This record gives sequence, structure tokens and C-alpha cells, in this order.
Amino acid sequence: MNITSKVLLIKQQINEQQKHLFDSYRQQKIRPDTLLVSLRKVIDQAFKNLVEFYPLPQHAALCAVGGYGRGELYPFSDIDILVLLRQDPEPKEKIELESFVAMLWDLGLEIGHSVRTIEQCLEISKTDITIETSLLELRFLLGNRKLALELNKKFRDQLNPREFFLAKKLELQQRHARFNDTPYSLEPNCKESPGGHRDLQQIHWLATAAGMGPSWRNLVSAGLMTDDESSKLKKAEQEFKRLRIELHLLANKRDDRLLFHTQPVLAEIYKIKPQDSKRPSEVLMQRYYNSARIVYQLTQFMMQNFQDYFFPVTNPMRVDIDEDFCSIQQRLDIKADDAFERKPQLLLKSFLVMQQHPELTDMTVRTQRAIWSSRFRIDAQFRRNPVNRRLFLQILQSPVGIVHNLRRMTMLNVLPMYIPAFKNVVGQMQHDLFHVYTVDQHTLMVIRNLRRFTMPEHAREYPLASHLIAYFEKHWLLYVAALFHDIAKGRGGDHSELGAIEVRKFAKDHKLEPQDARLVEFLVENHLVMSQVAQKQDLSDPQVIQNFVDLVKTERYLSALYLLTVADIRGTSPKVWSAWKGKLLEDLYNQALAALGGAQLDRSSILAQRKNEAMALISLAGLDDEDRDAFWSKMDVAYFLRHDPQEIAWHTRQLYKSVSTTQTIVKARPTDKNEGIQLLVYTKDKENLFELICSYFYENQINILDARIHTSNEGYALDSFIIESLAFGEDTRSYVPIIEHGLADKITKKQLEDFQCVLKRRSRFSMSPGIRRSRTFPIVPSIELQPDEHSKSWRLSITATDTPGILYSLASTFSRHNINLQMAKVMTLGERVEDVFILDGATLENPRTQLLFERDLLETLKNLTYPDTRIK
Repeated sequence: MNITSKVLLIKQQINEQQKHLFDSYRQQKIRPDTLLVSLRKVIDQAFKNLVEFYPLPQHAALCAVGGYGRGELYPFSDIDILVLLRQDPEPKEKIELESFVAMLWDLGLEIGHSVRTIEQCLEISKTDITIETSLLELRFLLGNRKLALELNKKFRDQLNPREFFLAKKLELQQRHARFNDTPYSLEPNCKESPGGHRDLQQIHWLATAAGMGPSWRNLVSAGLMTDDESSKLKKAEQEFKRLRIELHLLANKRDDRLLFHTQPVLAEIYKIKPQDSKRPSEVLMQRYYNSARIVYQLTQFMMQNFQDYFFPVTNPMRVDIDEDFCSIQQRLDIKADDAFERKPQLLLKSFLVMQQHPELTDMTVRTQRAIWSSRFRIDAQFRRNPVNRRLFLQILQSPVGIVHNLRRMTMLNVLPMYIPAFKNVVGQMQHDLFHVYTVDQHTLMVIRNLRRFTMPEHAREYPLASHLIAYFEKHWLLYVAALFHDIAKGRGGDHSELGAIEVRKFAKDHKLEPQDARLVEFLVENHLVMSQVAQKQDLSDPQVIQNFVDLVKTERYLSALYLLTVADIRGTSPKVWSAWKGKLLEDLYNQALAALGGAQLDRSSILAQRKNEAMALISLAGLDDEDRDAFWSKMDVAYFLRHDPQEIAWHTRQLYKSVSTTQTIVKARPTDKNEGIQLLVYTKDKENLFELICSYFYENQINILDARIHTSNEGYALDSFIIESLAFGEDTRSYVPIIEHGLADKITKKQLEDFQCVLKRRSRFSMSPGIRRSRTFPIVPSIELQPDEHSKSWRLSITATDTPGILYSLASTFSRHNINLQMAKVMTLGERVEDVFILDGATLENPRTQLLFERDLLETLKNLTYPDTRIK
């Protein structure tokens, strides 16, 4: 048998052995630990077999590092190896090494390899914590054992446990920051996320560096961990090992993310049944979050204990705070072990003391353990105690430390025990396609955003919000509203109404003043209203503004609702907020404020105001009245009502010379904050114009945020758009001429393809995370078509899953039924769209043809939401 055949035989043996192990695992014949060790042994043997035909350089040593060095190998994890040499390889040895590594790839192994001398390993480990950590788990495989032992000894002699701890602490902080310092994202990475498997590995690494060894029992013996904590972490470790194995086998590749489409499949594998109103996948995730919370909390304990171990302080200074608490090394400590048993009110007071003493950086592990052990003392009697109610309000009213302490209270289970309704949303999934956190973590994010409004360093990011909250009396009431705004999610029914009932009870129990109680109840019950009005209704309609003003009634209520709305939207997902949505909310706020101040809301007053402001801007640009009027005379009242003065002035400057042109004019400019592009199209109105424009945007992967369609008195279309694209990045300005030329060419040549043909061509693109998520929890499309009260037009409201080309497909449907589009309000909430169109056309006046149009619309949306499997 030649060498090639022998290598193929090794590959066949690896595949057969791995398949046998996977089958045994799936049939529950072997445990996770057994699988991990057995997979490692398969690869160990493959190396030994391979070097018989592709030998390493003489006196070299082959070592396993990283997870493979630790003796565990997940089904599709990288296999990290170190080829250790006495000195730099000679040319002949380089050829041998290249052949050896090439054969590893031919075997189908995912190899991460390095070739170094002892000196090179030691030198690079001084500056690279990843290399230093991997060498900590070095395991000899074959070759020159003495060389590997020499490296291990020199590395251990060089290793500085204190410096290693500081580097790993920084690494932990950076990793947690990448995941927003929360274990509660809806699609967590069970290896890297806070509270994940990597946190457990961190404890093992630090214990090994300290010379204790990686055993949980050793940490208990060293006094760094209790028996109960050791048991909990050991159990969590086994859960994470199984979870990672299952994820690898499901994906058939290395993937440690609990993605939406894998969660139901995992729940089925785990044989989880529905519980109450929760799906099996939600039960699975709540179990995961419970384990992740425990790991996250105990990791914080261990990092503090390791710091004291590596940096011991002889006779640490103890500073008395009051009769129950003291400070030790700037950490809050209890004076007596039974402090919370004797005085349960200290369970809340401990967090207030943290706020009252900013010099305190943390609580001692002793204090946190005592809080955790005593949390069940927070019962109905505790919650009725006026002292405890005052303490809780004082925590919310404190000028500093609110978010940190609410997070700490959540992790130690104090907040869920004090507010039982909050306990129900801890780890509660949200399947609305735009939240990226569980309900409890979203709530804390909203409070964090409200706190940021009060901080000068964030004033440039939130100018209007920062201004409003600076003059808002008792802004702690906003934190109460935020705490309750989603507290009734997952119960069924309207969570806003149910939440209002909860906050009304809270306000009564905590004796809030009547006007304050009414405010927080109003905010919880109406926390969705402002975003819906701003993004779904026509703000140029005076009646829309009047209805909103009738709801808020006062400037205080308006400001409070604006602040909560901005904080809420920004707390859902980084993708949901945009400068354009911010502008819509500001526009609604300013118009409502003006109306509350006595401004006239009739169309004549608004029209005069818009024109006067636009005139001033046009004059500053140097345009004379004759040029301005040449353009304005072609526009009707609706145009001036639907565009703000800045837009009218920009349109006028661009079009005053071209009011009767036979050409298509496309002009674009970056939006104020450079997050998108504002676009105008001016051309003689033509068939399928909106469809042509949408097809260009779709083909170039451009999203439409807002569309305003207008036809002049002489039959010219003036269409305005706000668009965005990932391709723009921060270089929006360079795309302006590209879009101006490309869109004008598209409209002029009328190059309109069938929508399905374009969709199939675009299917070559990989499915985005958003599309993947929307496929897992698709929204059943719904439409509502109603006659507009003020004109002969019709209002079409659409709710559906955001999918590629949705506006293009809708435009195609409009064209097929000869529907004219007057205006579009496009609202995207993560992967859900809620769009509103103002339409007219003979089709809508006949009940039979109108019904055909509605059925065609629904069919179009259903085909996009539940597409043929061939189209992605």
C-alpha cells in the first residue's frame, strides 16, 4: 500500500470513529465528557499514525494546546497544535513541516498550528495573553518529550500569576462588553457570552496559574469557593458541555450560538414540554438563563476572591459606615454574619448604602452570599413594611448608582422578590422580531438610557432628551414607568393595560402623590403611542396632531412620554433606532408642544408658517422671489403640508430652473447625521414610476425609510425618499452621485424586470441574521384598507415580516391594479414592518375590484413571508 493510500485509510478511520461516537452519543450510550475525551483520543491516534509517513523534523515535539490541550475536543472545534523545535528549522525541515501540515488539512482536520522554538514561545507569551493561556494547557503528544517538558518548566517559572490575573481580568471585561455585559441576549453565545462556558474556563485558568489545579474541589479547599457554589458550577459546566455538543452536531460545524431557529429543535432534543403559556423553546431558554445567571454571578465572586488571593492585604483597613455596615478595601461588608436574618430591611438598605457612598466599588463576596441566602425573607410582609417601601423609592431617587444597583439587585434575585410581577419576566423571551434582550434586561436597558439623558457626557448624543430631563421635576418617576412598562408581557392580553394596573397598585402601596401616580400610569398604558403616531401617521394632518395633544394634555405628560419613548426604542436593539426615527419623534414633540402653547392647528395656519420659514431659508441661499414662485406655483397645498421648511427650500433650490423639464432629475444629499441619504425624484409622471424606483433600490440593496409621493398641478411627479444601506457605511457622501446617476438612468430607460426574476437572481446572496430570525418567528401578514376621512383617497396599513424586496413587491402589486400612490410611511422594527400607504384609483371605488386587490396583496405578502424553499 502506497503512502497516499495509507493517508486515505487514516482519514477513513477518523471519519468512521467520529461517526460511531456521534451515533453513540445521540443514542445516549455515552455522556458528554466521554464524547469529548474520545474525540480527542481519535485525533491523538491520527497524529501518531500520520507521522509514520510524514515524520516531523528530528528532535521536534508535537504538543496540543488550547481546548485540545486540555484534553477535550468538541465535534467541530479547531484542533490547536504546537510544533516545538530546538532551533529555527533548516530548509529541509521546513519542507517536512509543510508536508505534515498539508496532510493534516487533507485529512479534513480544522487545524490551528504554530511552529516555534522554546525561546519564541516564552517571548510571545509575555505580550499575548491568548498564547500564554494556551501554553498553560500544553499537552505532549509525540516526538521529543524532554523538549516539551523543558518548555513547560521554563514557562511555569516565567509565569507571573499576578500579571496573568490582571490580563485575564481585562480580557473578561472586554469580552463581556462585546455582549453588552448581559447573559440575557435572545440569541446568546453559550461559550463566549457573559455567564457562558468561557467564564467557567476562566476560573480554571486562574486556579491553574495559582498552582491549585483546575479542579472545583481544589478551589473549595483553598477557601475561594463554597461547596454549594462548587456544586452549582460543576452542574452548569456539564450543561454547557452538552449544549455546545448539541449545537455543533445540529449545525454540522463549529457554532456555539443559540440561534432562534435552533432553539425549538434543541427543546425537542432535550424532550422539553410546554409549561403554562410558554413554548418548549422558551422553557429551554429560561433554563439556560438561570444557569448563565448563576455562572455570571459566581464568576464575579471568584474574580474578587482571586484578586484578594493574588494581591493579599495584611490587616485591611476597616471603616465603619453605620451600625450594620462597614467598608473593607472600598467594598461594602456586613458587620455580622446574621445581619440580614436579624434585620431583613438591610436587604434593600445595602443597595442604598452603595449609592450613598460612591467610594464603594463593590460588595464583598461575603455580603453578596448573605444577600443571596436571605433573599426568601423578602415576602408579603416584607413588601408591606413602610420602611422597606421608603427604602426602595430612595434607591430610585438616588442621584447615582441606580442602574448598577438595579442590575445587582436582579442578579442577586432581590428585585424579582420585591416586585413579584418582575419575577415573571426574568428570562422571558420576546418573539416580536426587534427586541434582542429578554424582557427584564430590556427594562434595565431602558432605565439605563433614561439615566444617560441626565449625564452631561451624553448630551451631544441626546440633545433634546437631555434638555427635557434637566427641567423635568422628579425624573425618578420615569424609572418607575420604565420598570413597569413591559412587566405584563407574556401573560396574554394587552401588556400596556395590564402593566398600568400593576403600576397603579405600586403607586398606591408606595404612597406616590396622586398627580405622580396618574403620570406613571399614563406612561405605562401609553408607552407605545408616540412611536406609533410619529412613524405610522401623517404628521402633516392637523387632526393627527390634535388627537395626540388631546391624549397627552399637558407639557409635563408630553415630555415624559417623549423621554420614555426614546429610551424604550433605543433599548430594544441597536438596529431599531435611527436618526430618521429620532427626527420623526422630535417633529411630533415640537408640533404637539406648539399646539399646547396655543399654536393654531388649522391647515391655513400651518401652510403659512411652513411657507414663511421656507422663504427665509431660500432667501439665505440667494434665490429671488420670481425663481421661487416659478416652482411654488406648480405645487398644491398638500405638497407644502407634507414637507418641512428645510425640505421645501432644498427642493426649490434644486428644481426652480427645471419646473417644465422633459428630463428626469434625481438629486440626493446625506441626512443631517450622515446615517442615510435624502433623495428627490422629479419627472413627468409616468406609468410604474414608484415600481421602477423601488426596483432600483431593491437591486442595489438599499432600504427605504420614508417615501412621500406627490404629483404637481401640471402632472409632474415629485417623489421624496429617505434611504439607507449597509454599503454606505460612514462614507454616505460618495454614494450620492452614484445613486443620482443610476436611478435617473433606471427611470429614463424603464428597465423594469419581473419581480420574481429579480428575487431569484438575488437569492444568491446569503441569508442575513434578520431574515433567518424572521423565518423562525414569521409574522402572519395583515392588511387594513379604509377610506380616508378628508379626501377621496384610501389608507392602507400593512403589518408583515421584513423580507427582501417587500416594497418592490408591493409597488408591483399597486401597478398591476392601476393604484396611484400618494404617500408612504415606512416603519421597520427589527424584522417587522408596519407600513402605511395613502392610495387612490378606480380599483378602490368598486367593491369587487377592491377585494381582488386586497387578496392579491395578501398573497404577495404570504409568498414573501413563507417563500418557496428554492428562494432565499
